[in-house]
Amino acid sequence: MTQLPPLPRSQQIIDAEHLKILSIFHFVLAGFAALGLLFILAHYTIFSAFLSDPKVWENQKQGPMPVDFFAIFKWFYLVVGIWMVGTGILNLLSGLFIRSRKHRTFSLFVSGINCLHFPFGTVLGVFTIIVLVRDSVRERYGVEK
Repeated sequence: MTQLPPLPRSQQIIDAEHLKILSIFHFVLAGFAALGLLFILAHYTIFSAFLSDPKVWENQKQGPMPVDFFAIFKWFYLVVGIWMVGTGILNLLSGLFIRSRKHRTFSLFVSGINCLHFPFGTVLGVFTIIVLVRDSVRERYGVEK
């Protein structure tokens, strides 16, 4: 018996599936950024409550921590919080743009930023770049070479 080779799938169907999956994962990464922001807010609240409680410092030889120490952490919380909000918004927009096949360059830019978010963002960023630079996907976006 001879078995026929499987029928090749249309590249347009494959591209549509890949773009749909990429848009979903951009939404997931935006959700992770929101969870990260909630974690940062919870950590700030617990840390500030801990440092401002005088009972914690009663039995310590050196006394309470300097005020400048917590001021440095406030800047850290602020920078990380802004980063989380920014990447969350960028991924949400990129997911919407990929779904509507608009602003391909913006999605490529966001995928480069996502590569900094190890491990999930790196995987998503690399696969987004691979998919969006395909000629068949460029045609779906209406972009000429």
